[in-house]
Order: sequence, then structure tokens, then C-alpha cells
Amino acid sequence: MPVMCVVFARSLPGQQLIRPPEPGDSVNLLPSDQETLESDEARKDLPCTVTPRKTDLGFDLRFHAGYDVSIPLRELAGDGGDEVLTIIFRVFGAEGKDHAAYFSQHIHVPAIEDDARGDATLQGGMDLGEGKYHIDWLMRDRSERICSSSWDTEAVVPQKDRPMSLFINAGQIAQAISEPFSDEPVIHRERPQHGANLNVKLLVNFAPQAADSAALQRSDTDALVSILKTIETDPNVARVSLVAFNIQERRIVYRQDAAQTIDLASLGKALQTMKLGTVNLSSLSQKHGETDFLQDLIEKEVGNSSTDAVIFAGPKAMLNEDVPQDDLKRIGEVECPVFYMNYNLNPQAVPWKDSISHAIRAFKGTEYTISRPRDLWFSTTEMLSRILRAKHLRVVSAVTNSGSR
Repeated sequence: MPVMCVVFARSLPGQQLIRPPEPGDSVNLLPSDQETLESDEARKDLPCTVTPRKTDLGFDLRFHAGYDVSIPLRELAGDGGDEVLTIIFRVFGAEGKDHAAYFSQHIHVPAIEDDARGDATLQGGMDLGEGKYHIDWLMRDRSERICSSSWDTEAVVPQKDRPMSLFINAGQIAQAISEPFSDEPVIHRERPQHGANLNVKLLVNFAPQAADSAALQRSDTDALVSILKTIETDPNVARVSLVAFNIQERRIVYRQDAAQTIDLASLGKALQTMKLGTVNLSSLSQKHGETDFLQDLIEKEVGNSSTDAVIFAGPKAMLNEDVPQDDLKRIGEVECPVFYMNYNLNPQAVPWKDSISHAIRAFKGTEYTISRPRDLWFSTTEMLSRILRAKHLRVVSAVTNSGSR
């Protein structure tokens, strides 16, 4: 029989925080589980191998810590699909065990043949703020066989990236966000008393990093939503309007007028209507349909914008034909600055400019390449500084012109 490696936990709900009965109470665990977590000795009566993953910073500006577990299939065979694995682990930082966060997960194992060979692979994780942490972990089956392990991990922002603000506080231990459009609270940086009250328009091309992909990957969605959150939560931004579009489908998927916050739940629901990879027969007759769509979008959303800035975002849009510069120049002078936050994980592989980059040249636009989380933070900081300066110059110019009359 061939050796197999089965991954059957990815599609199941992830680890859930175990909450105490009342605020301030202790978490209730089975005595045997608590004893195992407190023990310094690793147990292997349920054979498994736990491999901690390096804690890394995601595009959602949260640190992600996790682990991989492999267990021989023969250890799970013979129960006709009735086997349940229970994972319990706790995480604590500098404040110690009394302030630990506890997580649990119950995994229903599918039916496995008695002579199955190979391993099953399980995965899990949590989100962390900057700091040092200790994890005590166990897994048990219905027969109360236990596999346990402990390890340390650290979430650290490099010294050169110190100004970067995260969407999770230092020392915080949180459940991993199941999807980017959840109502997970976002840290809003304190707005200055005499802030600029910027009003910006976001035009986001929700498309996969790989142009031939038939679906938006989770990593792509995380990055694009993080761009929205990073701009929305800046203390100088008071109102945001959003136009979410997809060039391949040649349509605006979602629109939100200027508001203090972005309705992520409605955005996520609208994005589910996209059918990437599906060819519309009527569109085949339109030789330059994607280019025409982009041109029409720019004329309507950039040419008529009364905001403090227009910001495009998304992966490279490599169209067969760019929007003609002369057509864009007919829009006339755009008073507000125009930017493009190009989400490109591998800029060396696709170094040339795309159709959106080419288009914003008509408005003397500025382009940023977003390849890593630090790029997102520092690009946003510089971009908003430019927007503030541009608004200040417009105000000064208006006052000067008014006084000279």
C-alpha cells in the first residue's frame, strides 16, 4: 500500500479561546489536562510530532504563531470515523501563567483503514502582539492517550521597522481571525484634536495575485483588506469612500459612499458574487473591453472626485492595451493627488509597469510597491504625508487668491 500524508484539519473551525464562566474567573479544565499542561515532561503515549512554526508578521499587521502536528495514520485507524482528537493549549507572556490564554479544538477524524500507512497532518495557531511567549500544548484521543509538548516563541518588530504600528497590542494573545471581513475590532490610532480630517477615495481592484487564478486566495484578500484598514485607521483620515472592482469581470463589485468606517461585512458579501475564470460570451466580442472598463472607471471616479486624494490599490493589471494617455488628459487637471498601491509579492518576476500604473501618469500619480507588511505601513505613512501637504497647499492657495481679489 502506498504511503499517504493526509491533511484533514484545514477545513475545520480553528482553535477557539476558552472563556471563563465569569470575567475574572479561572478557565475550567479537566484536572488531567491541567496536570499535563503544568508538567515539564513531554508525553508520547499518543505518538505525534509537534513542530512549532516561526512567528511571522502578516499583511494584516498581526503576528501569527502556530504549529504543525504529524501523527501516524495507524494510530487513528479502526474506529470507523468515530475518533475525536481534542487539542488544548495555553499561551502566556511576561505576565505569567495567571494571565494565560487557553485554546481548544475538537477534530473529528474520518474513517481510516486499519492498514493505512503514512501520517496525518494537523495545524493550529494564534495571533500575538509583540513580546515573548511560552506555549504548553496537548492532544488526546478518546482513549485518553496524550501527546504533549512545550516551546517558546517571540514576536518582535525589527529595530528598523520600529515606527510601524500593528493591529494588535504588545503582549496581546488572540484567536486567529477566521476571515478578513470579520467584525474583529481594529486598533484606531488616536485622532489629533486639530487633525487634517482627510477625505479619501479608494479604488481597489480585487483580483488574485496570479492573473490566471480562478479564485481570490486568502493571502490576496488579507493584503487588500489590510490596505483598506491601514488607511481607514490613520488618525488624519476622517472619511473614506470605496469602489471595489474587478477588471476581468469588467464591473464594480461594491460601492460605499464616504463614511468614517468601511463596511467590511458588506464588502465581503459582495466579493462572493465574483466568478473569476468564467468567460462571458458577450465580452468576447469586445476586443478592448477591459481597457474600456478601466478608462470609464477613471473618467467617472477620478475626473469627478472632490476628495483630498484618490488611491488605487490592487495587484498588477496587465491588459492587452493600456488606456490612451490622450484620452485621460481630456479629463482635465485633477486637483487632488492620485496614488497607486501596487500589491506585488514578487516584483522581480514582473518588473514592468501595468495598465493602472500607466494610467495614473496622466495625473502625475505616485506608485508604491507593496511586497511585505513593512511596505504597507511605510508606504501609507509617506502617502498620507503627501496628501496632507497637498491639502495644505490648496488651502493656502485658496486663501491667497481670496485675499488678492
